[in-house]
Amino acid sequence: MAEEATEPDEADITGLCQDMFSNMATYLTGELTATSEDYKLLENMNKLTSLKYLEMKDIAVTISRNLKDLNQKYVLQPYLDQITLIEEQVAALEQAAYKLDAYSKKLEANTRS
Repeated sequence: MAEEATEPDEADITGLCQDMFSNMATYLTGELTATSEDYKLLENMNKLTSLKYLEMKDIAVTISRNLKDLNQKYVLQPYLDQITLIEEQVAALEQAAYKLDAYSKKLEANTRS
């Protein structure tokens, strides 16, 4: 036996509509909350990434400054090598002068005696 379809009464329809809208609001609130949390997470990730890039920039600036200093030192290196050579020659000349002085004192002593 088939039952005849009857139209639900107004109170049932109103209750079902209220349930549907309440559930839909809960669902949409959950979706919007999840989306908002995703954006907050992305914002935090962007802030951290920005800080990391600032650290990397500082490191790169320091490395660049050190490289410039090294390049300047290498530009001066030929002059420093020349100074070292002159120092060695002066030391050798000084030793020769001491030997000459000692020899001349020895000769003077021999001529006096």
